[in-house]
Amino acid sequence: MLTARTFLVRGLLAGLVAGIVTFGVAYVIGEPPVASAISFEESQSAVEAPADHDHDAVAGEAAEHSHGDEDPIVSRENQATWGLATATVVFGIALGGIIGLASAFAVGRLGRLSPRASTALVTAIGFISVYFVPYLKYPPNPPAVGNPDTIGDRTALYFTMLAVSVIAAVAALVLANRLSRTMGAWNAGLVAVGGYLVVVVLTAWLLPVIDEVPADFSADLLWRFRMASLTVQATMWTVIGVLLASMIGSVVRRSSAQNAILAGTTA
Repeated sequence: MLTARTFLVRGLLAGLVAGIVTFGVAYVIGEPPVASAISFEESQSAVEAPADHDHDAVAGEAAEHSHGDEDPIVSRENQATWGLATATVVFGIALGGIIGLASAFAVGRLGRLSPRASTALVTAIGFISVYFVPYLKYPPNPPAVGNPDTIGDRTALYFTMLAVSVIAAVAALVLANRLSRTMGAWNAGLVAVGGYLVVVVLTAWLLPVIDEVPADFSADLLWRFRMASLTVQATMWTVIGVLLASMIGSVVRRSSAQNAILAGTTA
């Protein structure tokens, strides 16, 4: 029998596996552009150092001892290994649990789709609405890109796009479910997708454009970083969706087999 607990437990397990797999992907393709961007940022900081830094020898020596000799709280090596692994695993478990609960709620509410198909569809819609659409409007930037003074405004704009995308996706699902009774599943789906696209495209057009990439920043590095970010997220969502849908399908098959055995015994 499928319950919310069935989906939640398997979603957490799928998220754990996805977090481990995603760490490997992020370490291989995500860390190199991050390291290159950090090197660029450090070189820019050295170039932009005040010209009169050495005019006051005493102040310069004090600054050197108070800042230059301080070690970072977390080393770059640990950030790229244990820190990255912890982040991907924790995020994967949390995301897997959320997708599991959302899939449990969606079963039986998406037309005639099986529980496995419903789970896969929920995951796909989640990736598109939660990550991909906001990504298209406000893609992630590597270190050395972005004005620290505008981080609050940039964060607010990103979450505005995210909220509109998610709400529009939920509304599209409800609309498709209602229209399918009169228009059929295919036509209802087309209308719902069209409505979603109108809302998110209009929102993206109305929201301001943010372009804070330095003129001398490598376009190739920026592209590699953003493609790596997209690949990492796609890996996380895909692994969770495939594993969770497969496990739910197995539960349904076992339940069907047990019911068949019971029916044959009582006949």
